[in-house]
Amino acid sequence: MITVEGLTRTYGDFTAVDDVSFACRPGRVTGFLGPNGAGKTTTMRILVGLTPATRGRALIGGHTYHQLRNPARHVGVLLDAGAQHGGRTGREILTLGATAMGLPRSRVDEMLQLVSLTETEARRRLRHYSLGMKQRLGIAHALLGEPQVLVLDEPANGLDPAGIRWMRGLLKDYADRGGTVLLSSHLLHEVEQIADEMILIGHGRVVAQGDKKTLMDSHRGTRAETTHVICLDNDRLAEVLRERGVTVRPHGPGLAAECASVDVGRAAAEHQLVLTDLRAADEGGLEDLFLELTSATQREQPSAGGWAGPPAGPPPGFPPPPAPPTYGGPR
Repeated sequence: MITVEGLTRTYGDFTAVDDVSFACRPGRVTGFLGPNGAGKTTTMRILVGLTPATRGRALIGGHTYHQLRNPARHVGVLLDAGAQHGGRTGREILTLGATAMGLPRSRVDEMLQLVSLTETEARRRLRHYSLGMKQRLGIAHALLGEPQVLVLDEPANGLDPAGIRWMRGLLKDYADRGGTVLLSSHLLHEVEQIADEMILIGHGRVVAQGDKKTLMDSHRGTRAETTHVICLDNDRLAEVLRERGVTVRPHGPGLAAECASVDVGRAAAEHQLVLTDLRAADEGGLEDLFLELTSATQREQPSAGGWAGPPAGPPPGFPPPPAPPTYGGPR
């Protein structure tokens, strides 16, 4: 169990984390989302004792990180996959960790096998690892002490699609066995698939939290529910729905109807119309929600007129380029 209460961290006049509160429960994967500089990593660093809080507190199992005896046996941490001595091999790094935690060396072999690092790769020095291999090693180190809690900052960074799927299954299995996972990521599609709950943060403050359904329902607000449908006779289906007072518009190869999916299906069944696709519109999904709620903290803001192309002349203060030489043709 992770509990964060009124957490604040300031650096002079700058507030990196501003009165942040949330909880991560056992058996759940909690996604921690926000733009660069939103305060995610600072919050995690406070949680694991690397940065002191200005106000508030962050607890793991009811204790601060520094109160835990042999903390790596309680919480596994991956904040920077490259934060190890580059001259040590992967096996040496795990062996030193096992020794510090009082674990048998057999645990090292178990972790190497778990994260699919071969013996040849385990003997390679960290400086020669790819980013994906460093991430695998970092996950192995975080799981080494069989902790009840995992705190992972961008663990999918550098992993290929197969590696991301492997990590997703690993963390799901860990949570299913009662573990608590706090996971930060910019890969919104991956978070959407793995996270049971999500916390969105911007400018150091939590702007939304809850499971995906709760977040999307609050995002939709009072807007009419929209259904995307494809029928063998789109024109006839549109006519039937409009007779029932439903607003219908073309959408790709089918229609977008401002009503619930069940109402579209019922209308089609009553008029014996064959549907080949029927689904609730996601209204942009998690990515649109994320961008809307954190829009004030995004670096990329749309310009009013788009890119107008390169300037027509030289920059101010620069002489014009010389005229190209002229040739009188061959002699």
